[in-house]
Amino acid sequence: MTRLLLASFLMLASTLSVAEELPNAPDKVQPILLSLKMPDANVQSLQGKAISLSAVAAGKPMILVFYRGGWCPYCNVQLSDLRLIQKQTDALGYQMVGVSPDTPTELNRTIDKQKLEYTLISDSKANAMRAFGIAYRLDDKTVEKYKEYDIDLERSSGETHHGLPVPSVFIIDAQGIVQFSYVNPDYKARVPSSVVLAAAEAIAKQQQYVKPNKK
Repeated sequence: MTRLLLASFLMLASTLSVAEELPNAPDKVQPILLSLKMPDANVQSLQGKAISLSAVAAGKPMILVFYRGGWCPYCNVQLSDLRLIQKQTDALGYQMVGVSPDTPTELNRTIDKQKLEYTLISDSKANAMRAFGIAYRLDDKTVEKYKEYDIDLERSSGETHHGLPVPSVFIIDAQGIVQFSYVNPDYKARVPSSVVLAAAEAIAKQQQYVKPNKK
C-alpha cells in the first residue's frame, strides 16, 4: 500500500512539474533556433510503444509538424493540406511526421478520419514540444470552456498538464539540423503546404551542393 501511495505521489509530482515548467501563453514560447541540432525526446508510436525522436528520424530528412490535436479543426485542415505535397516530399527524401499531445488511440482515429499516409506520433507527456520550446499551458478558464464543446484535453492526452504546442513546422536535414521553422502563436494561422514544399525543395537543393569536410 505504501509503495502504491508513493508511486501515485511521484506521478502527481511529475505532472505538476511539467505544468509549472510551461509558459502560460502561446506568445511566451521560445522556439529552437535555426541551425541548431534537433533536440531528442521520448514520444510514443501509434502502437503505444516508447520511442525517441531520433529513432523516428533514423538519420533521414524530416518535416516535423506539431499540431494541437485531432479535436482542433484548424489542425485537421492543415493535416489534410499536407497530404497534397507528400508525394513530392517523399520524392525529395523527406519523411512527414505529425506530433501532438493526443494518445496513440486518438492518433489512429485522426489517421482514419483524415485518411493520412504519413506518420503521427504521440507527445502526451509534452516532452517533444518542451524540447522544441513551443509548449505552453492552456489556462483553466479555456480548458473548461473547451469542455462545453466536448473538447477534453485530459481525455485526449491522458494527462492533466493541459500542455499544448504552438502549431509549428520544422524541417530537419539528415544531420539533424533545423533548417526551416514556422511557429505562430495564433493557432488559426498555418503555413501553407506550398510554402513547406518550397522550403523543402530549396533545402534539398542546397544540401546537394554541400560537400562534407575532408580531413
